[in-house]
Amino acid sequence: MKSTLFISALLATTLSFASYNSSNAKPIKNDTCREPKATENTKIQVALLLDTSNSMDGLIDQAKSRLWNIVNTLITLKYSGKTPDIEIALYEYGNDGLAQQSNYIRQVTPLSTDLDLISEKLFALKTNGGNEYCGAVIQDATKKLQWGKENSNMKLIYIAGNEAFNQGGINYKEAISDALKNDIYVNTIFCGSSMEGINTFWKDGADYGKGKYFNIDSNLSVQYVSTPYDDQISKCNVKINNTYIGYGSKGSSKKMNQEVQDKNAQGVSSANYAERAVSKSKAVYKNESWDLVDRVKEDPKAIAKIKKEELPTELQNKSEAELEVIVTQKTKERETIQKEIGELAKKRQQYIDAETKKTKSQDDLGNAISTSIVSLAKVKGYTVDK
Repeated sequence: MKSTLFISALLATTLSFASYNSSNAKPIKNDTCREPKATENTKIQVALLLDTSNSMDGLIDQAKSRLWNIVNTLITLKYSGKTPDIEIALYEYGNDGLAQQSNYIRQVTPLSTDLDLISEKLFALKTNGGNEYCGAVIQDATKKLQWGKENSNMKLIYIAGNEAFNQGGINYKEAISDALKNDIYVNTIFCGSSMEGINTFWKDGADYGKGKYFNIDSNLSVQYVSTPYDDQISKCNVKINNTYIGYGSKGSSKKMNQEVQDKNAQGVSSANYAERAVSKSKAVYKNESWDLVDRVKEDPKAIAKIKKEELPTELQNKSEAELEVIVTQKTKERETIQKEIGELAKKRQQYIDAETKKTKSQDDLGNAISTSIVSLAKVKGYTVDK
């Protein structure tokens, strides 16, 4: 009997640190009273489910144009004073180029902190055909993405399209119900008039998913506010790229892709290029899998662990001490540039806020997502730090 009571107390201690101090628990030895294991970092996880049927070229263009604006909105959120990790996933659906047996849906990227990868895959999307099954893609994203387990995590699905929300063999209410069981909010963005979106169940999907319903004109081009600070921020972006040291099998290609995504952003507009540079100046833009500077931040002993052949050719003949000096120098350079971009970004945002007050803001994909992110974040106990 004593043994049973002891085990019960021990289990209670493991499951809840608070119960260790309970007067009902059996006394146990001090060495069994340990600090709880460190939990994972708080995460903001966003899955973008985009209709890539024939009529959705405008939607894809808006997504390309607003990716970095969305990221910069996410960057402003804090939980208990700390910046959460940001993970974004990308799905396409409604494309006849995809397999019928998969309900014409495809996971383009899993939930990832690799923001350049998200940009790369987003710019590669092509539209074709059209059988849009919203229930199916919501179900797939809910079940197959690696959603975090902590209660503090904010988990969001955004689905955008222009056909009836209730198409396909998978009931959207059942799919959304599964999402809610995992504390995932489902938001819907209808590409058309508000009333048509209501009549075709897009608002019902958002209401059922405890999310937000928006309608946008996906055929409109995104309206940017150019600022006096964009050019200076862009010049800082060129300088910050020089602080990256690619290593390993992905180092060279990832560093090249970083510049390709700069060009993609710049090709949209100079303002969008500045938005990307602001994102790159923040802690959420991290590339420890291929950049030695970020890797050393994560693991101060990383230089000693990396093989010579994993380094760029020009660094392979350097000693460990010499590499440490180089990485330290690049780290300081990057921090200086990041600080400069951060100061410029605040002035830039103040300018944008003042200009947008003068005119009615356009409802586009980015504005819809950014507005709802802030609203839902407050419900989850996050604060906005501009």
